[in-house]
Amino acid sequence: MAELRRFLPALLAGLVLAAPAHAQLTIEITQGVTSPIPVAVVPFAGDAAAVDVAAVLEADLVRSGRFAPLARAAMPQRPTVGTPPDLAQWRLVRTDFVVVGRLRREGDRRAVDFELYNATTGARLAASSVSVSGTELRVAAHRAADVIYEKILGVPGAFATRLAYVLVEGPPASRRWKLVVADADGENAVTVFSSSQPVMSPAWSPDGSRLAYVSFEGHASSIWVQNVVAGSRQKVSSWAGINGAPAWSPDGERLAVALSQSDGNVDVFVLDLASRGLQRITDDPAIDTEPCFAPDGRSLYFTSDRAGRPQVYRIALGGGSRAQRVTFEGNYNARPRVSPDGTQIAVVTQDQGAYRIATVEAASGRSRVLTSGRLDEGPSFAPNGQTVVFAARDRGRGVLQTVAVDSGVTSRISVASGDVREPAWSPRL
Repeated sequence: MAELRRFLPALLAGLVLAAPAHAQLTIEITQGVTSPIPVAVVPFAGDAAAVDVAAVLEADLVRSGRFAPLARAAMPQRPTVGTPPDLAQWRLVRTDFVVVGRLRREGDRRAVDFELYNATTGARLAASSVSVSGTELRVAAHRAADVIYEKILGVPGAFATRLAYVLVEGPPASRRWKLVVADADGENAVTVFSSSQPVMSPAWSPDGSRLAYVSFEGHASSIWVQNVVAGSRQKVSSWAGINGAPAWSPDGERLAVALSQSDGNVDVFVLDLASRGLQRITDDPAIDTEPCFAPDGRSLYFTSDRAGRPQVYRIALGGGSRAQRVTFEGNYNARPRVSPDGTQIAVVTQDQGAYRIATVEAASGRSRVLTSGRLDEGPSFAPNGQTVVFAARDRGRGVLQTVAVDSGVTSRISVASGDVREPAWSPRL
């Protein structure tokens, strides 16, 4: 029974009990690459602002674990947009790339202009501008970081995105569950829903405007869809028994869900949000749960114990298909989440007696363990597929961590005290 409960976190309220917590998040790099890329982000010129845009941009690059910034005190000059840096000076301080920028006023808005130079070749790799309201300078910094990350590494960045997670506050007698949305660096955290009953399994819609989640208000599980901007919410599934583990279809019109229905056994269904029609996908005496659509929308991955222990299976949609087992390495693989390109599946795996995050090649089934914690759960891919966010435990407290898929670079987003759980990374906004 203990094994079974580990792969039903979206259905069992007891797994989200937590200590008091505060919403202030911090970032800590816990492991980086051995040879990070030397980069200098020069303080941006222009109008003074409450936000140090260059510092936010630099922090994004550092958090990826792939870059080593040059300290401001060691910078040989302070160039800006329109006055190219003397790259020979930057080569002397062993800097490969230089970012310069400035802030301009555009009526009641701010423009953030920035340029990226390759100090080795002398090439200007990027020259761009981001226009935002005066209160959105952090957003502009994240967007600039996305551009710079892509120009240097050839992969789109994912800094201008958001994280959703569950935060549990208060002592047992007055505990509250909160659904929180924050920037990808943990800043600007906003509670979008709060309840005295458990809230679980947040999942972003493909356009990033809505969250589906499980709520136990009324002491029974139900699935809700909430607009994260307007705050409006709608109950979409409240069948007798278990309603759990919602996952969006790529077109945003359906949810894959886990329901127990009248027979009490948990199976996977697809719910049409417009008609509320249900399509049964699995019908097996085993427990089938934690569904996830493939990026093309033609098949589903899910967790099942039909082989005796939790493993990941795939089933084609359209009727008449048999589920095919996907994971074979190890005796426990659960909570599948597919990368945006469909080539990899992030799972919770049992490794050396601990529960850790691994990736599984969708084509071959080969797996690779990415993390080293004792109780790592809830993986979710960044929209560029380069990083996975997950929930971990640190000295008895819940934290969020990220791990780079290719290099194992890890960073931690932690609360000052208490626990955060079940992260979900938004699509690119």
